[in-house]
Amino acid sequence: MCNLYNLTTTRDAVMEFTKALADRAGWNEPSLDVYPNTLAPIVRVGADGKREIASATWGMPTPPAYVKGKADRGVTNVRNVGSPHWRRWLGPTSRCVVPFTSFAEPDPASKVEGGRVPNAWFAKNAERPLMFFAGFWTPWKGVRKVRDGEQEYELFGFLTTTPNEIVSPIHQKAMPAILTTPEEVNLWLTGEWEEAKHLQRPLPGNMLVVVEPPAKPKDDLLV
Repeated sequence: MCNLYNLTTTRDAVMEFTKALADRAGWNEPSLDVYPNTLAPIVRVGADGKREIASATWGMPTPPAYVKGKADRGVTNVRNVGSPHWRRWLGPTSRCVVPFTSFAEPDPASKVEGGRVPNAWFAKNAERPLMFFAGFWTPWKGVRKVRDGEQEYELFGFLTTTPNEIVSPIHQKAMPAILTTPEEVNLWLTGEWEEAKHLQRPLPGNMLVVVEPPAKPKDDLLV
């Protein structure tokens, strides 16, 4: 499950690629690591019908049966679009694209006892050009953190699909659904679900590389 990604590009590059006309996020950081429950830029169709960059919190509302306690920490990755919980957001008004330049998948095989699971990082190539996750967004009112109480949010998450041959040696269950062309971005933002649903597919293996392998355990470095 992808729970970390990086965005290393410019606001102007995102706006040019997506044909966004407004920036409502105020984002212009040279490098941004995005974790669950943090703010990140997304591109969506705004209330005026024009594309805009907005700022939203990563993690869609959790299906009620899986919420534990008072706080809903959110669901970062969406796979089962046939679920009634997710079907309400399949239309174009609830879709967005999420800009990124590389994403991480944890590699349990590289974990050392008592340590954290190291990540492998993936990108289109070594230069890490701009790509997009096929995502969803929604306004939401509720409790993310008990100490913060009930608040209003704009939330986002993105689709996952079957992993390709580059991701599967690290993460066998899923990989993000990735868009790489302006035409795919346009279809995802404007097309009806029957037209756009085929974009929930693994990226071809020749369009993705491992740019940072998992860190080796320290014992392996002592030779």
